[in-house]
Amino acid sequence: MKLSYHGHSVVKVETGGKTILFDPFITGNELTDLKVSEVKADVIILTHAHNDHVGDTVELAKKNDALVITNADLATYLSWQGVRTHGMNIGGAYEFDFGKVKMTQAFHGSGFATADQQIIYGGMPAGVLLFAEGKTVFHAGDTGLFSDMKLIGELHSIDLAFLPIGDNFTMGPEDAALAAEFLQAKQVVPIHFNTFPPIKQDPQKFIGLLKEQNGRVLQPGEEIQL
Repeated sequence: MKLSYHGHSVVKVETGGKTILFDPFITGNELTDLKVSEVKADVIILTHAHNDHVGDTVELAKKNDALVITNADLATYLSWQGVRTHGMNIGGAYEFDFGKVKMTQAFHGSGFATADQQIIYGGMPAGVLLFAEGKTVFHAGDTGLFSDMKLIGELHSIDLAFLPIGDNFTMGPEDAALAAEFLQAKQVVPIHFNTFPPIKQDPQKFIGLLKEQNGRVLQPGEEIQL
């Protein structure tokens, strides 16, 4: 399994001949190395409905005939845009041809802002567990710290966790370090920082706060093999 980070919360997973893209916010993301015209994806997984996570989903899904996996409410909305979707909800899991996906809770908002200044209800925000090739990857989405992360860590042996550290909208470095301790992940990568002024952070500060010294900062386009 090959994983790569592409700025903000964009994560690519290549497994079993499939390319999975989490939260493909590319257009307007000055930190990404990706170009919408060049991205190939078989599956898109969305943690929640905020525009900086839904991003270029509709264009990418239509171009690649990609399956979009997200909460049931957002999946319904995207299906009305002509996108193939699979709706899920928190606590649910489903076995796909590339592996199993399970949604966990996240504490955040999830409204989708339209061009005509409307906010569309986007369902419950979620974290996502991906099980493939005998490995477990956790993308926490946007969330604050919550104590049930301990339970997620106890129930699932997490090989790699992507955790937001930007503060203001999500956990900051200190809370994210505690989340890493709760989750007991073997490796931790910070996401959701430095894209906008309110979430400017030094990711190395977060790495230094990790008790297990198991963190790694990925530059956009940098890969990890599991």
